[in-house]
Amino acid sequence: MSKPLTLFHVSDLHFGYEDQAALDWFAQEVSREKPDWVIFTGDLTMRGTAREFAAAARWLSALEAPVSLEIGNHDVPYYWYPLQRIFRPYKLFRALDKMLGRRPDLPALSLTRLRTVAAFQWRLNLSKGCVASADLDRAVADLACQGEKSLRLVACHHPLTDADTKSTGSTRNGARALSELARAGADAVLSGHVHDAFDLTVDTETGPIRMIGAGTLSRRLRLTRPSYNRLEWSESTGLLSRAIRFE
Repeated sequence: MSKPLTLFHVSDLHFGYEDQAALDWFAQEVSREKPDWVIFTGDLTMRGTAREFAAAARWLSALEAPVSLEIGNHDVPYYWYPLQRIFRPYKLFRALDKMLGRRPDLPALSLTRLRTVAAFQWRLNLSKGCVASADLDRAVADLACQGEKSLRLVACHHPLTDADTKSTGSTRNGARALSELARAGADAVLSGHVHDAFDLTVDTETGPIRMIGAGTLSRRLRLTRPSYNRLEWSESTGLLSRAIRFE
């Protein structure tokens, strides 16, 4: 029987516009609870600058738990850095991911990454989500290799379909992606972006799949206080998710 797991799911730290009190609280929660893994689903920074990534790296490296990282739309250089956005949009994130990010090495857990960020797309609002066919194919192939895992999660930044939240992901190709991930055996898709937590099951053409969204630890609040998701899994209970709010 696989060992029960405790995972923390957090998103949208937005270094450059962070809430330091909320960050300190979350670090204390990690130190106290000692989760098996901390999963970050994007927007570590506000403007994707080297200074913001350096601040994120200092904070992440001090956490008392292993971490996995996914890129968010704010982690790409903004429009006043056109050369970086065109030629090296993911350079700073990839450097941080290489330095600190890890793939979980837990017997029961697999974590598949799915990029929903595009440096450019054919619409005015580039903050919205987009799933490229090649990225989806890689995610589905990765899930196919994880058949022995009891809990198979997918991490991305944008919700693949919109939840009942103030903000939206408006993710292009998201419904198809959700259906393909359900077919491939994913148990849940973790995301951020909308700054409010949610947990819902979506019926797709290939079967139901769960979507779990994390709130924010920044000052960019929507409807709720800063928060993170505490995920608990065991073979007897399945996956339980609860949003823990900073008061």
